[in-house]
Amino acid sequence: MTDVEAPPRERTHQYTEPRGAAHLAGRSGLEVMQALAAGELPAPPISSTLGFELESIESGRAVFLLQPEFFHYNPIGSVHGGVYATLLDSAMGCAVHSTLPEGVGYTSLDLSVKFLRRMTVDTGPVRATGWIVHAGRTTALARAELADEQGRLLADGTSTCLILR
Repeated sequence: MTDVEAPPRERTHQYTEPRGAAHLAGRSGLEVMQALAAGELPAPPISSTLGFELESIESGRAVFLLQPEFFHYNPIGSVHGGVYATLLDSAMGCAVHSTLPEGVGYTSLDLSVKFLRRMTVDTGPVRATGWIVHAGRTTALARAELADEQGRLLADGTSTCLILR
């Protein structure tokens, strides 16, 4: 082993396979998101894979929490940009979802991320906060910010979502 190599680490995680849309019947988007936050519905597998959680939800606003870990790293020794993008996309998508009536879905049309600061395990917990900027009949525009516990902005994102009626 050279002085730049670290001993191998191991990570395991458990998740529940997605059940499809049947468990959503009779619930508005906000009710679905509240059930996820309360643990009444299983979190999507991506949450377990990356180790983040839905911290809070209200109509038009969603907050996700992540503790950066070494398994998030890219080859240059910091958290991979895809982790930033996933957190921001989740916050924006769930903010949109929280405003939809029962039986209405959405999908992302685009995602734009501006990376502003490096994130490492030393950064500490980070929060992605997403909110609705505009909600129309066929599209919604959302914005999100990723910040550390001191409030320093790490990344900023925008997304347009197609509303599926």
